Amino acid sequence: MAAKAYPQRYARAVFELALENNELDRWQQDLRKLATIVANEEFRTIMESPKVKAGDKNRLVAEVLGTDNPLALNLARLLIARTGIGLAGQIAEEYQRLLDEHHGVIKASVVTAVPLDDADKTKLAADLGQVVGKKIDLTATVQPDILGGIVARVGGKLLDGSTRSKLAQLKRQLASGEKRR
Repeated sequence: MAAKAYPQRYARAVFELALENNELDRWQQDLRKLATIVANEEFRTIMESPKVKAGDKNRLVAEVLGTDNPLALNLARLLIARTGIGLAGQIAEEYQRLLDEHHGVIKASVVTAVPLDDADKTKLAADLGQVVGKKIDLTATVQPDILGGIVARVGGKLLDGSTRSKLAQLKRQLASGEKRR
């Protein structure tokens, strides 16, 4: 529980600071860059090593991050000194979620049995957007085992309109003797 709370707290603090200073995009870029750098296992190992001096870590992160945002550099240094630089990716993800929420955008993932072309994705995003009342950032994947239809996850809600689930429901109804409505 606490491990998940730290990235959320950092991201919330950074978001409020960015909003206050009208630097939402700048922080988004800096956090993405930091997350990408930290994803490098060799870099992360150096930053988490107790054998490497704090001054050396600070110089290295400043050199590699190369940002003109001193507050982003301070965040990186704080993560190195306190909770671990490994949280950078989670902080960047949570910041992106807060930014999307601020702009009225919600992420949705859709699974279909066949690939969707761009026009279908655009229409589906618009249709889902009408259902939830927000702009949709759609990610589509293909899983032929759903047979047909779609399975959509919008925010925390699951909308299962797959042929496989409809067949399973029909099977349950037939097995229990229920009448179909």
